[in-house]
Amino acid sequence: MIDTERLIRKAAAYGIDAAPVVRKLDEYAALLVEYNQKVNLTAITDAEGIEDRHFIDSLLLAARPEVCGRMVDVGTGAGFPGIVAKLFRPELDLTLMEPTGKRVDFLKYACSALGVEAEFAKERAEEAARKQWRESFDVATARAVAALPVLAEYCLPLLRRGGVFIAMKGSGADEEIDAAQGAVAKLGGKYAGRQDVTLPDGSARTLILYEKISQTPPVYPRNGGKIAKAPLK
Repeated sequence: MIDTERLIRKAAAYGIDAAPVVRKLDEYAALLVEYNQKVNLTAITDAEGIEDRHFIDSLLLAARPEVCGRMVDVGTGAGFPGIVAKLFRPELDLTLMEPTGKRVDFLKYACSALGVEAEFAKERAEEAARKQWRESFDVATARAVAALPVLAEYCLPLLRRGGVFIAMKGSGADEEIDAAQGAVAKLGGKYAGRQDVTLPDGSARTLILYEKISQTPPVYPRNGGKIAKAPLK
């Protein structure tokens, strides 16, 4: 399916050794493309697109030293970056959080085929944060889910104090960071840095890091409608 040698070379350009996981990533790509014929999981189905926009992108997250312990991938969709991170770091305790049943079915199918152990939470993040998952994770991440002020309200309540929220963003990261300052502070977070890279296809990727420094007030997260219509400022 994918060109494994090409993927190894691409990952090496970012200082990432993908050789131990390329066989599994190749299997993952084949599963994704096959399943995508009956369930809309991704618009990216060509080999090089999957390598660049799904695998390299996810490996950049997985290679971060903060990615350890118990991690939740919020709105994971087809499993990016969560499944790739688990393949790269088998010691991760992974929860894949996705509210859409058909996508959860794919996640279970793919993880079973790949030998990946994960918890599957068929939940919206704002509802999950009022249940047993609240303030229980070391790492929370999300890719292409919502604007950063909204994403912060989804993810920060899921983190324990000392945990890290890593938002995966494209161009326009500066504006999103500025817009999210008030929300992050109200939710118990603190800006902790960023990593700016260019993916092999030329697209921009910024990983934005926030540390959870205090408990999230009980009033957050609000319900989904309020979060979307009136993002925290």
